[in-house]
Amino acid sequence: MRKLFIAILLLGVIVSPFFTDAHVKWFTEVAPEKETIENILSPLFIFLTLLAALVLAFLAILIPKTGQWPIIKKWDDKLSSLRKYSRTILKYGTAIALIIQVTSGTLFAPEFHLHHTIATIAVWLVVGFLLIPHHLATKIGALILLGLFIYITAENGIFHMLDYGFYVAIIGVLLVGNTKWEKVGFPFLYLGTGLSLCWVAVEKWVYPGMSLDIVANHHVPTFGFAPAVFIVMAAFIEFVVGYLLVVGILNRVLGFVVTVIFIMTTMLFGFTEIIGHFMIHIVLIIFIIEGVSFYNPPIKMHKTKVDQFIFVFLNFLFVISTFVLIYYRFA
Repeated sequence: MRKLFIAILLLGVIVSPFFTDAHVKWFTEVAPEKETIENILSPLFIFLTLLAALVLAFLAILIPKTGQWPIIKKWDDKLSSLRKYSRTILKYGTAIALIIQVTSGTLFAPEFHLHHTIATIAVWLVVGFLLIPHHLATKIGALILLGLFIYITAENGIFHMLDYGFYVAIIGVLLVGNTKWEKVGFPFLYLGTGLSLCWVAVEKWVYPGMSLDIVANHHVPTFGFAPAVFIVMAAFIEFVVGYLLVVGILNRVLGFVVTVIFIMTTMLFGFTEIIGHFMIHIVLIIFIIEGVSFYNPPIKMHKTKVDQFIFVFLNFLFVISTFVLIYYRFA
């Protein structure tokens, strides 16, 4: 079982493309052209969907058993001892991410440029309040940041801002600190980040032309696969990562693997990648530290292994179908 688990992780790292978690809009000037639903739901797409659902269902049964390994227990204990720093890391990590963004003239993502002085001042106010070591200052900073998110959403539309829904989750965690709702903060962060990753992944299926342009112009290695096939696979990896976060499977190992992938994308795409994904790095570090100790994942509703297997398999099919149909309808 140990060999199987290691093999799965190595396979994930090997086949994970360097641009898996990149927002394609950041790196291409190609006009988005929607693919037909018939071409999206290709035999390859259906095969990979069923394969991913099957693998995830098996992981749901196998992964909990790895928690009994001595080396895993040892690392769990070490990481658990750092949980008291999680909120501090999120708070100051958010401040650093905003500093990187505002000094480059953007906010939340490289495509959102700050055109008004008032908005720039507001970002610096958020940074200032977040740097103050008091929970009331943190809440004020979070409220201003929420106002900025609403402002950017009004300018760019809700559909576009769904790519960055994890910022709403971050704001939520900062707001509920030192309150009776504090315990719901990190589960909300898991959910928001996972759903954002799933949403961004669908973009590669609906608008494959933009991803094809990135592969060609940035010389992204496709590991022997045809670019069109590679893009479909890349989107599946990203979607699965988001789904794993939502259902609570493999979170610590997942956080480490995805962090490594993000580091590789930074080497490929440069400073733009740092601007856009620094905040994601902070969130993933928190996932590595926290694990799922505070989170009662949906899979725990089912007691037997067979029920868990069926739940994950069917739930994945439902989730991916819902995301594709909603994105395609409103894209």
